[in-house]
Amino acid sequence: MKKLVLFAALGLLTLSLSAQEKAKDEGFQFTVIKENPITSVKNQSRAGTCWCYSSLAFLESELLKAGKGTYDFSEMFLVENTYFDRAEAAVRTHGDVSFSQGGSFYDVMYGMEHFGLVPEEVMRPGVMYGDTLSNHTELSAVTNAMVKAIAQGNLRKLQSDKDGNALWKKSIKAVHEIYLGELPTSFTYKGKTYTPKSFFESTGLKASDYISLTSFSHHPFYQPFVLEIQDNWRWAQSYNLPLDEFMQVFDYAINNGYTIAWGADVSEEGFTRNGIGIVPDVEKAVELSGSDMAHWLKLTPQERDLTQKPGPEKWVTQQERQLAYDNWETTDDHGMQIYGLAKDQNGTEYYMVKNSWGKSGKYDGLWYVSKAFVRYKTINILVNKKALPKEIAKKLGVNL
Repeated sequence: MKKLVLFAALGLLTLSLSAQEKAKDEGFQFTVIKENPITSVKNQSRAGTCWCYSSLAFLESELLKAGKGTYDFSEMFLVENTYFDRAEAAVRTHGDVSFSQGGSFYDVMYGMEHFGLVPEEVMRPGVMYGDTLSNHTELSAVTNAMVKAIAQGNLRKLQSDKDGNALWKKSIKAVHEIYLGELPTSFTYKGKTYTPKSFFESTGLKASDYISLTSFSHHPFYQPFVLEIQDNWRWAQSYNLPLDEFMQVFDYAINNGYTIAWGADVSEEGFTRNGIGIVPDVEKAVELSGSDMAHWLKLTPQERDLTQKPGPEKWVTQQERQLAYDNWETTDDHGMQIYGLAKDQNGTEYYMVKNSWGKSGKYDGLWYVSKAFVRYKTINILVNKKALPKEIAKKLGVNL
C-alpha cells in the first residue's frame, strides 16, 4: 500500500513538474497580486505626448480612488498650452531650452493649476485635420522651424504689435489653433457650465499632493535636485532616494491602493512591443543552457529569444544604474502608469503598466514589467505623498 501511495505521489510530482515546464515553454503566465483601478487605455498615436497621457491617467486613477467617479481629461488642452510655454522658454534662452513634443509629469502638475483641465469631449485630438487620433508630425515641422528662426536668428529686437504683443507668439498661437484647435474658455459638462480652472477646482486635485522621486548617486540622497533631462525644461525637482528605498515606494504605493506615473527608458530590447519588459541576464542564461558561448550573437536561436518566456534577469546595483544613465544608455523615453503587481509562473514579480499606444501588444495596451527592469530603467516617478512609507517620508522631510 505504501509503495502504491509513493508511486502515486511521484506520478503527481512528475505531472506537476511537467505542467510547470510546459507553462515555461508556453511563454509568460501571469497571476495578479494587486490591481488598482484605472481608466481606459488611450492612444497618443503620432505625437510625443506620453508625458500628458500618463500623468492624466494617473490623475484619473487618483479620482477613482477618492470615489469621485470616472473622468476622461483632454490631453490636447494641456499639450497646446505646454507647447506654447516651451516655445517661449526656447526663445527666451536663445535655443538653450530645447523645443520638442516631449515633456514631464510636472508639465501636467503645473498645467492643471495654471491653465485648468477640460474633459476629453471638449477638446479631442485630430479633429482639426479630420482624424480621431493625434498626428503632430506636420505641426512640429512648422513650429520647430518657427521657434528656431526666432530663438537662433541673431535678431537684435523682436517685433511687437501696437499693444506690445510679440508677433512671433501670435504666429505660434495661430499655428497651434490650426492644428490642435482653439483653447476653450468655457464649456458645459453634465449640465453645468465651467471654465477650465473652475472645472479643475471641482475635481479637488492639488499639485501639492504629489511628489517626484528618483534614484541617482551623482546628487545627495534625501535631497531634491533638478533632474538633468531635456524634457524637464521647467526645471522641476525630484527627491533622490537610494535605490532599494526607491523600490520600496513602488510596492508600498501599489499595495495601499495608489498608482504611479512612471518615466522610463523603453528603448531596450527587453522592453518588447508585445507587452513585456525584462532585463535578461544573458550570461546566466548561457550557463543554464549548458552552452559555453559567451556572447549574445553566438547564442542559438532558442537561447537568443530570451524575451519570450521567463528566465534569469540582471539585478543591477546603484552603481550600474548610475553608469547606464551617465553613459546615455538609460534615457528619458516614455511615460506610463503603473497600477498593479503580478507574478509569473516562476514567482518573479512584475508591475502592471498602462501604456498609451492604444490596445497594442498581447495584453491590449497593458504591459508586465519586471521589478528588475523598473529598478534599472526608471528615470523618475510621480506619486501621491500619502503613498510614501512613513520612514521614507520622514527622511525626505515630507509631511503626510
